Amino acid sequence: MTDTQNRRAGGRAARKAARAAPLSEAMRPVRPGMQGGTYKPLTQLDMERINEAALCALEEIGLADAPQSGIDIMVGAGAILGDDGRLRYPRALIEDMLVKANREITLCARNPKHDLHLSEKKVHYGTAGAAVHMVDVQSRSYRESTVRDLHNAARIVEHLDNIHFVQRPMVCRDILDNREMDLNTIYACATGTEKHIGTSFTEPDFVDDAFEMLHMIAGGEDKWRERPFVSNSNCFVVPPMKFATESCQVMEKCIAGGMPILLLSAGQAGATAPAPIAGAIVQAVAECLAGLVYVNAIKPGHPAIFGTWPFVSDLRTGAMSGGSGEQALLTAGCAQMHHYYGLPGGAAAGIADAKLPDMQAGWEQAMSNVMAGLTGLNMVYEAAGMHASLLGFCHESLILGDDLLGQAMRCVRGIEVSEDTVGLETMRATCLGGPGHYLGSDQTLSLMQTEYIYPVLADRSSPKEWQEKDRPDLIEQAVARKEALIAAPTPAALAPEVDAQIRQRFKIHLD
Repeated sequence: MTDTQNRRAGGRAARKAARAAPLSEAMRPVRPGMQGGTYKPLTQLDMERINEAALCALEEIGLADAPQSGIDIMVGAGAILGDDGRLRYPRALIEDMLVKANREITLCARNPKHDLHLSEKKVHYGTAGAAVHMVDVQSRSYRESTVRDLHNAARIVEHLDNIHFVQRPMVCRDILDNREMDLNTIYACATGTEKHIGTSFTEPDFVDDAFEMLHMIAGGEDKWRERPFVSNSNCFVVPPMKFATESCQVMEKCIAGGMPILLLSAGQAGATAPAPIAGAIVQAVAECLAGLVYVNAIKPGHPAIFGTWPFVSDLRTGAMSGGSGEQALLTAGCAQMHHYYGLPGGAAAGIADAKLPDMQAGWEQAMSNVMAGLTGLNMVYEAAGMHASLLGFCHESLILGDDLLGQAMRCVRGIEVSEDTVGLETMRATCLGGPGHYLGSDQTLSLMQTEYIYPVLADRSSPKEWQEKDRPDLIEQAVARKEALIAAPTPAALAPEVDAQIRQRFKIHLD
């Protein structure tokens, strides 16, 4: 070999060794809670106009259908009940509640290393949704989702660095009793991952049983209240501008039990929300501000995520279009309004209208996830695995999404400019009497793991290398990794005696 070939071979070996070395947490190029906020589709004037419109909507239109308990709570705080049964909110009341609201929330995990710290523009990606089907990538077909599918999704996420929490992404269609479904949803997630979990409840009467189970998992009510590792995804409104009575009653019980609340407003632009993107944001903001009053009137400072989740319609058909550019803009605009109020917030991104993990799914998932991260959205829900406009969930897409979200988080991290990173001294040493390349320089080797992130499954080989490796297929590799991760031990497994107690007390469907 020539000297040049030897240098290149040595450089490749050094790079391979550096990439294979284990990373400490401090060295990881991306990690949960990195600061976004560089992308701002709304100007300051835009945000002020949206805020003004939302306040006017709360004062003049108000919300209908609150349960009597909610009416009593909010009227006691200063809301006005009209003869038409609608609650209206003076501006002074909104301002008071914004002062009382919790602006820095920690969503605990069973393992503290996975805690999520929600403040400013720190970004976290995770799952969510209520898909009723699973995508079978090998048969290219859909089937009903099961509790085992949900448990496997949690087990997979436990091993994925770039998916930071598990909010229930699918419905257990094999459990017909709603109470059993709600309880098994918690059990399936909590025994699959030590990361933070989000769930919902079908009826208020099921909440007490859920807390009983959670106290058993946590080791007692005191330990649960110290570190509540499950949050309630609460659709407290039925857009436009109506409360969801039973969901509000669920929310009241969850607050009493010490569970963080996601105030989720999910209007659909052109159907249950105004068609203009700005109008859809206005309605979602107004509804969530009413929810903020509700929560803080019950318990000032209770952890509540400002969950503006408006979706987009394809106005040709009226069908939801979660993978559209309009959806990406809508989510980014909502994130800016969270920052406007200084509140921890969440919204949806990463939804694919595509039915399979193909090129369409790739661009749909990447576009909105990157934009959500760059705007500094605290909680990016539905970021991986979702297909068919939230009707289908795919384990393989969840795994591929981990690679995608790693790249998104690298975009969120941005470019560090310093005396070292501009590289003038390294340029001088390389170009003036040096080797004429940077492959083996100390700077290159030192930055390989801290400046760059490498995908697990995505193929970056040359066509020749790809041929020599027998042309690996991305989906086939995702299937293989799925099977390995599901088979891997999970630290989330409960102690045998605790699991036995839970199974004796509740009907657990997971074998």
